[in-house]
Amino acid sequence: MKVFLVNGSPHKHGCTAAALQEVGIALEKEGISIEQFWIGNQPLTGCVGCGYCAKHRKCHYNDRVNEFLDAAEEYDGFVFGAPVHFASAAGSMISFLDRAFFTDQQAELRRFAFKPAAAVVSARRAGTTAAQDELNKYLLYAQMPIATSRYWNMVHGQTPEQVREDEEGMQIMRVLGRNLAWLLKRIEAGKKSGLKRPEQENRISTNFIR
Repeated sequence: MKVFLVNGSPHKHGCTAAALQEVGIALEKEGISIEQFWIGNQPLTGCVGCGYCAKHRKCHYNDRVNEFLDAAEEYDGFVFGAPVHFASAAGSMISFLDRAFFTDQQAELRRFAFKPAAAVVSARRAGTTAAQDELNKYLLYAQMPIATSRYWNMVHGQTPEQVREDEEGMQIMRVLGRNLAWLLKRIEAGKKSGLKRPEQENRISTNFIR
């Protein structure tokens, strides 16, 4: 089993990476393979609603979003990490996730459904819970079982070194890694026993203007 650790910070080796690394260490100790994906620090546009993805099964903007979607199919779980900017998740990560999850749904790629995932956030001081709520909505939208820790999945610090000194935050990341591994193993055991995914209905979209 493999988990994709997605770093949504413009700093490849910054505070968010430190949090994801701690989750990754815990996963590996439980026998789960990990790989990391950095969204980069180049401009990422948000979704422009052009409809290209529904016809061509990829986003019109051929950048890190399409690279991620191409790789995502082979992973059994995901951890999405982002720093807090102005009390919400970094704008580049939101643009990335908007396009990745919308393309997956519109193109019927099914890269994410029923794969367990978690979101982690990093902040110097405040805005973590708002950013976490923001990221969790993508997982809810895509029918992804959400792995939990024993507190909100957040770390604090202005540098990676300070983050690693956040003992409670580091423990939260380790517990999250172990809990995610446990969930992955339980899902795999269910598959081996013949347990099928829930029956799916065709999507209903209702507009409330009459």
